[in-house]
Amino acid sequence: MAETDYYKILGVAKSASDTEIKKAYRKLAMKYHPDHSKGDKSAEEKFKHISEAYAVLSDAEKRRQYDTFGSAGFHQRYSQEDIFQNFDFSNIFSEFGFGKPGRGGGMRFSFGGGGPFGGGRSRGRQARPKGSDITYELPLTLGEIAAGTTKTVTLQHQGAAETVSVKIPAGMISGKKVRLAGKGHESPYGGSAGDLYIQARVLPDPLFRSEEYDLFIDREIKLSEALLGTRIAFPTLDNKEMTLKVPPGTRHRTKMRLAGHGLPRIDKSGRGDLYVVIQVAMPRNLTDEQKKLVEKMADAGL
Repeated sequence: MAETDYYKILGVAKSASDTEIKKAYRKLAMKYHPDHSKGDKSAEEKFKHISEAYAVLSDAEKRRQYDTFGSAGFHQRYSQEDIFQNFDFSNIFSEFGFGKPGRGGGMRFSFGGGGPFGGGRSRGRQARPKGSDITYELPLTLGEIAAGTTKTVTLQHQGAAETVSVKIPAGMISGKKVRLAGKGHESPYGGSAGDLYIQARVLPDPLFRSEEYDLFIDREIKLSEALLGTRIAFPTLDNKEMTLKVPPGTRHRTKMRLAGHGLPRIDKSGRGDLYVVIQVAMPRNLTDEQKKLVEKMADAGL
């Protein structure tokens, strides 16, 4: 399938706000709407494309999926019918001063298989119920969440096994979902199949703990190092080594923050933070020499 750049179609940047997207669509719709370009087939085709772009980019979830997976991945998950599902063009057209779909004003054209402008199922006929959705909990390591990965899952449909390959975007922490349209249960009434939702669950890691997009790693230092200061080394998720200066007088369980070294955010708005948690080791038994040194410290007011 050819790549479809919805932002380019509407002439807006990827960072465009909802208001900017709506304004761009209104401007183009005024130009290419069949009411204003009667008989112009190229304008009609252009209007279909800008309406599809607007249907995706004006919906927060569809836009997030499009931004995450790109054009090809998005269209694997969303059919033409899915794109326009629950989208009320009637209100949009009324707001812009156009006729309603299918009621004159040159609006009797099809988006190819159930779009909102005629040519699909009859408005007077009740749609057959779709199949039920499936939610599949997928365990992921922190390394897989940090880098993104591709996983294969096996589903059971009426006793038959189906293998599905799913692309997991970076930053898919616990609770986040990826939707695969039409991969759910078949409808018993002849409607479309339900959807498959892949929901992430973070697996325990031997070194790191995670809270949302932030990472935590414990590092133990001696009492003398806590008092005098030191430098410590620690690994990152991508097997690199970092060093950190621990200032004199650092207390037990002090959290030292390294901004932007946590997990990537799924919406691509940066990364979380990494916290090094200082654990000051307290000796349980002192040698005679150590005891004398501590007593001297006590005499000195420490």
